[in-house]
Amino acid sequence: MNVGRERFGAGIVVCCFGAAAVASALVYRSPLASIPRPDPQSFSASLIERGATLAAIGDCDACHTVDDEAPYAGGLPMATPFGTLYVTNITPDEATGIGNWPRDAFRRAMREGVSRDGRHLYPAFPYDHFAEVDDADLDALYAFLMTRRPISATSPTNKMIFPLGFRPLLVGWKLLFLRKGPFVRIASQSDEWNRGAYLVEGLGHCGDCHTPRNLAGGEKAGHAYAGGVAEGWNAPALDASNRAPRVWTIDSLYNYLRTGMEADHSAAAGPMRPVAEHLSIAPDSDVRAIAVYVSSLMRGRTQTLHEVPPIDKEAGAKREHPVGATLFAGACGGCHEVGAPMMVGGRPALSLVSVIQEDDPRNTVQIMLEGLQPLVAARAPFMPSFADNLVDRQIVELAAYLRSRFSSRTAWPSLAETVAQLRKEDSQP
Repeated sequence: MNVGRERFGAGIVVCCFGAAAVASALVYRSPLASIPRPDPQSFSASLIERGATLAAIGDCDACHTVDDEAPYAGGLPMATPFGTLYVTNITPDEATGIGNWPRDAFRRAMREGVSRDGRHLYPAFPYDHFAEVDDADLDALYAFLMTRRPISATSPTNKMIFPLGFRPLLVGWKLLFLRKGPFVRIASQSDEWNRGAYLVEGLGHCGDCHTPRNLAGGEKAGHAYAGGVAEGWNAPALDASNRAPRVWTIDSLYNYLRTGMEADHSAAAGPMRPVAEHLSIAPDSDVRAIAVYVSSLMRGRTQTLHEVPPIDKEAGAKREHPVGATLFAGACGGCHEVGAPMMVGGRPALSLVSVIQEDDPRNTVQIMLEGLQPLVAARAPFMPSFADNLVDRQIVELAAYLRSRFSSRTAWPSLAETVAQLRKEDSQP
């Protein structure tokens, strides 16, 4: 009996040491030797051009650029439930950027979330999606970044909730949520569909915003593209639960992604604005492939949310929200009322704008506060910010009027609280 206990105890010790060794191997990642900054002439023009296209599809500068005069130099604060991260410098500066990174270090960072020096990277950098990108495309991105202007810029220190600033803890997150890649083609689907899937799931990292997150910050399993939150905005569902009043088609998705505006839906706003801006210069075939794939994600949604032509319950809305009706007439009607020049020009009617149909008023309020900036100058709409012109109570009244007049859904609950919260968020540095 004692011998059995001793063997059992020894087995536990061996298992503990084994588990510790495995954990240590997972936590420790060896640094990769630095190199002199590559000569820009060592990359072909065609490879750099391809990398520029991929960087646009990946929306890289939206996160890595704060000042347009210093592209890709990092420093953008990124608020997360776990603290504030500051995006890194990815220019080829050797001291503060990635200028001394060999190509293999860049590949490892993109796929495994490990820096050249062996540090684990926070998953705000979506390496769980970039793991699906192939070698050729990563090498083209590397060539593009290594031929940018080197900029000396050090990002501020991250401000994470204790103990989440201890990077080895990220190994547990990776074990749970990091995709292994590479992208696997679906033989039964067309080449165009597969190309779209590769771009959306990989460099486009669309699920990073459009999929809900669990308490650990990972994408919820089984809920891909069911809608998420990004930079204080709601990212709508891209599956059959999408609440757009009219069904998105391949053509309407293509128009929206290409121009930032679609007459039967809405205009790109918030974090989606730079995405559409970059896709406006991407290859036409890639944008259409993305539309084909996203359309397939929405398959099963065939009904409209209300009758056609679009509803307009003006009389009832005026009775319910007279202050909102007055504000709409003075601040909005010149563009959005029936017969207004913008409406005649083919802009979306408010009854077709998805944000007014959503369960949460957040995006409607955000658009009022921030406005809309033109994307492609000849086609995209402009709307001024009303943050300095309307007080909270007026924003609440106007939003309630819009919901009542241009939607068949029930009133938004907690509208005043949402406005106050967004005002507070917008006022923070």
